[in-house]
Order: sequence, then C-alpha cells, then structure tokens
Amino acid sequence: MTKQTLEIDEVMSHIEMMLNERPEPIKNMKAIYLFDITDIDDGTYLLSIQNGVAEVSKDADKNKADCNLKMNTESFQKFLSGNLKGTVAFMTGKLKINGDMGKALQLESLLKQYK
Repeated sequence: MTKQTLEIDEVMSHIEMMLNERPEPIKNMKAIYLFDITDIDDGTYLLSIQNGVAEVSKDADKNKADCNLKMNTESFQKFLSGNLKGTVAFMTGKLKINGDMGKALQLESLLKQYK
C-alpha cells in the first residue's frame, strides 16, 4: 500500500466519521457514490448514505453506485476542501461523472455543510 493510498483511506474514514457524527444533513438521503481515484492502485471507494447513516467501503462493485466520480488525488483533495468546484472540475476534465448528475451536485452541497 502506498503512502498516497493510506492518505486517501484516512480521508474516506474521516468523511464517514464526520457524516455519522452529525447525521442531520443526511437523514433523508439515499445515495451511493463511487469515487475512482485514478492515480493510485486500488483507489475505488464506495460512500453509501442511507437514512442518516454513512458507510465507506472498498467494495469495487461499480454497479451499486448511483453516481461515479473519477478524478486524481490532487483534484479529489481540492474538491473535498472546497478549493475546486465540481462544475469547474467537470468542465475542465479534472472530474468525470457517470450516473446521476443530480446526486453529484447534491454531494458537493452536502460537503459544504461539513466544513
């Protein structure tokens, strides 16, 4: 496991912890996001949000996801920190989205609530 993979693992665990510590914004949400971090081996993560509970897994079943977000580590970290807007990342090719575009927009809005 590379240092970069460990860092992404930690980030995903932190996201899960933050969402579950303050579940109010996700209490009525039902979405499964697949993050495909392109520049690391085994960089596929599922974030499942169901009725106020968030769970991150390394499950690689891409068919489970409502929305697939594909980006490199740098873009992923900037996206999470709010330093890269999803629409800008998408328009400049730093983010590729497959699936429900509405869910992708919902994710960005949700993450802003946890800054």
